[in-house]
Amino acid sequence: MAEITCIEDLRRLARKRVPRMFYDYVDGGSWTEYTYRANEADFQRLEFRQRVAFDITQRSTATTMVGLPVSMPVAIAPTGLTGMQHADGEILAARAAKDFGVPFTLSTMSICSIEAVAQATDHHPFWFQVYVTRDRTFVEGLIERARHAHCSALVVTMDLQVFGQRHKDKKNGLAIPPKPTLRNLANMASKPRWCLNMLRTRNRQFGNIVGHAKGVDNISSLVDWTREQFDPRLSWQDVAWIKQRWGGKLIVKGIQDPEDARLAVEHGADAIIVSNHGGRQLDGAASSISALPAIVEAVGRHAEVHLDGGIRSGQDVLKAVALGARGTYIGRAMLYGLGALGQQGVSTALEVIRNELDLSMAFCGRTDIREVNREILLHR
Repeated sequence: MAEITCIEDLRRLARKRVPRMFYDYVDGGSWTEYTYRANEADFQRLEFRQRVAFDITQRSTATTMVGLPVSMPVAIAPTGLTGMQHADGEILAARAAKDFGVPFTLSTMSICSIEAVAQATDHHPFWFQVYVTRDRTFVEGLIERARHAHCSALVVTMDLQVFGQRHKDKKNGLAIPPKPTLRNLANMASKPRWCLNMLRTRNRQFGNIVGHAKGVDNISSLVDWTREQFDPRLSWQDVAWIKQRWGGKLIVKGIQDPEDARLAVEHGADAIIVSNHGGRQLDGAASSISALPAIVEAVGRHAEVHLDGGIRSGQDVLKAVALGARGTYIGRAMLYGLGALGQQGVSTALEVIRNELDLSMAFCGRTDIREVNREILLHR
């Protein structure tokens, strides 16, 4: 196997090893995929201001996110169906994050349960992401389970009241649960490494839901539950309600507008994540990096502002930090690594990003990520 030097290498390898329906689930967006592409393209339009003749022998990428120490301003984003990219995917990614010193965020729609991830990581604190469902008793249960698992922050996703149409998923029959069509089964059979790993694990269903949500006792009963439970009535009062019951660090994800950022802070957010759901919801929305500055200006003095969407390199992390982000999230970059090489692939993705972040910071004449600001970028 060729040496892995960048996230693109991991993406190409994941494409070979992961069944098409699950790979396409990661590597695509809604409708025309304009926003999905813009998330990456708009990073590339930002240019660095290179500086020389600085003493750059002692450098540090360490900082904090919501008051918690991190080895670099990067967290693993909550991603659904992670355990279908690689068997036990959430556990492997959480272990890699733990070893690397960055936060791992578990999705409500994960394959491995909160309890399974906690046990597999010796109850090392991780973050948990919550979707607000119509069944508030289920949400309360998720919060208590996250507390029991020693989760150190709760992430509430606000931009999935309804589902954006993702053409690739519809064509591939990717649903909850996935449809085992002849085409999909044939494609899975062509991925023997993936199949063998899946045969070895017991984690093949949505562990946070099956057996916990009312009336959901098996994977087939999950279909109706999912269709009915995502709540279009979601409001800021729900955020305040979750903050009251949780009591700990609360991060609100899915913010694109400065006014929404202010409302999130007013209702209890300790941090907000500027995010368009990876271009998977409203196609035609602004890229995350282009939306970031106005939101930092609006609430950056009152809460941490993080960024999710389009991060494919350490240079992207550095540009986001320069524009005011206190932290960033990797979803696809992590999933490419996981699909390509399992836990080692996630560790490799993190190492690639940190190396690129460290070297690019040095070329800009900075030695501490906490001292990075807009001055490292060219303004044309």
